[in-house]
Amino acid sequence: MRGVSRTSHAEAAERLEALLDRTPDADARAGLGQQLFAVVDLLDGSVPLRRALTDPSRDGQAKAQLLDRLLAGKVSADAADLLGGAARSRWSAAHDLADSVEILAVDAVLAAAEASGRLDRAEQEVHRVGQVLTGDRDLRAALLDRRGSDQAKAAMVGRLVDTAAAPETSVLVRRMASNPRGRRPEHAFEFVTQAAARRRERVVAHVVVATWPTEEQQQRLAASLTRRYGRQVRLAVDLDPDVLGGMRVQVGDEVVDGTVSRRLAAATEQLGR
Repeated sequence: MRGVSRTSHAEAAERLEALLDRTPDADARAGLGQQLFAVVDLLDGSVPLRRALTDPSRDGQAKAQLLDRLLAGKVSADAADLLGGAARSRWSAAHDLADSVEILAVDAVLAAAEASGRLDRAEQEVHRVGQVLTGDRDLRAALLDRRGSDQAKAAMVGRLVDTAAAPETSVLVRRMASNPRGRRPEHAFEFVTQAAARRRERVVAHVVVATWPTEEQQQRLAASLTRRYGRQVRLAVDLDPDVLGGMRVQVGDEVVDGTVSRRLAAATEQLGR
């Protein structure tokens, strides 16, 4: 994606991460991913729909309402809200919207693995399947055969997944086998492993504050934490009036509590000695 599509996808990805922060349950995250994959299929199957949803001359709210009518009762309210935001955005090319939703779907399934402590495992398992495909000319040919059904292709590759594999591995492997969306099979699996690597390398800082920080303050904090940890840091901000002021930042097991409530509690403890 280029230009305005890249910006629109970045905004959609931020909305997805905010939704995932509110959805810690692995099954719910996986379900969201499956719903988004179904929308990718809907968009891929209708050129008029893709054009209608990415027409720059059409009002963004009208596009969101069109998609909402099509998806009514078929996806969750959270998924509909996420997709409505994407429909309201501008896209450089008609296929960019579907490409963006596919990335969001993969990320949601990987986030399910992350919630269950299986992200590294899923990444490795998908990578191994990709390696098998790279070395198996007959299997690649079978997956590229337009006469084969999606179900048959998913079953062929599904047999490469160990019965003890992470459930997210099975979802992603079968999806990439049955609908690589124009990619060669090995490239489809590389697409997933790259997405897993990006998620694994992220650092999430959980920030608790009394009042919502400005965009500039969030950017400064994220930049400071990125320098400290040597990896990109994303902020997950929660409001808690009880902290009174300042902030509490937790990255992994490390906690820096600079809240007013904490300082008051420390002062009270000192006075009591």
